[in-house]
Amino acid sequence: MTSLASLKAAACHVAPVFLDKTATTAKAIDLIREAAANGAELVVFPESYIPAFPIWAALWSPLLNHDLFEAMVQNSLYPAGPELAAIRAEAKRRGVFVSLGFSERSEVSAGCIWNSNLLIGDEGEVLVHHRKLVPTFYEKLVWASGDGEGLRVADTRIGRIGALICGENTNPLARYALMAQGEQLHISCWPALWPTRPPAAGGNFDNVAANRIRAGAHSFEAKAFGILCAGYMDADMRDFLLARDPAVAPILDDTPRGATLFLDPTGSQIGGMLQQEEGILYADLDLNRCIEPKQFHDVVGYYNRFDIFDLKVERRRHQPVRWQDESGAPNPWPSIGVERIAGE
Repeated sequence: MTSLASLKAAACHVAPVFLDKTATTAKAIDLIREAAANGAELVVFPESYIPAFPIWAALWSPLLNHDLFEAMVQNSLYPAGPELAAIRAEAKRRGVFVSLGFSERSEVSAGCIWNSNLLIGDEGEVLVHHRKLVPTFYEKLVWASGDGEGLRVADTRIGRIGALICGENTNPLARYALMAQGEQLHISCWPALWPTRPPAAGGNFDNVAANRIRAGAHSFEAKAFGILCAGYMDADMRDFLLARDPAVAPILDDTPRGATLFLDPTGSQIGGMLQQEEGILYADLDLNRCIEPKQFHDVVGYYNRFDIFDLKVERRRHQPVRWQDESGAPNPWPSIGVERIAGE
């Protein structure tokens, strides 16, 4: 009998070098090397890890944030830029799969960015390029809406891998679209903190509990392993924000920190979690454990009524204009070799 894969996964509960794409890229490469050296075959990063999550959109009026938006755009990544080329090359060099949250810069607009996630294969190839369908709450002041092109599950040697970004894990249709592609490893990436209220206004939305609930629901429904990877606010990030406005200290300090953890195919937590300290969390995952729970509820198999429910998903990449004389869109992901890593 042929068994499914077993693998070691690494979830990087880490801070960026705040709003510095070059330094954060270098840190990401170091983390990939460390995780690979510890036996990981899949390395996962938080939401918008490069260059940072735009937490300021929750803290101050957009009238006061023009310079921060400009810095965010300038430090967002072009798909074919040198930062992603270096990370792809490192994935190939180490023979690992990498899930990277990053802020993506448009090739045709000076100020358009998306909240994106990239799944990179162990040969450095881009397997899935997803843009968050709908920026959540104050994120709409920073990022544009994505499209369905990235609602894909990659069939790899270590299993079928899918990913959704933060609040997308609340969307049952987006989640079902991945389930229906045989997803076995579900990645959900989150920010370091997500303020919704100042302490004086009655307390913050418990984002950690909400993340655990919706990720657990997905693992239970999909019968897939869950990898929750949240960012981390380090002292430099906190100092940067307080230097701008010391009054936000209670918000930063009283908002729950994001949690990084693993779930099994029943939604139960595997091992511990990282929340209050920076680091890499590891778990050994045996995909054969995805089989038995399908006997109980297989929502993309026998436990559904396809004669009643019919879901259609449009996965065309949105473009600002469609040229009638265009013979074919160029490949935005040129092949990359390990020799492209600068300084090695």
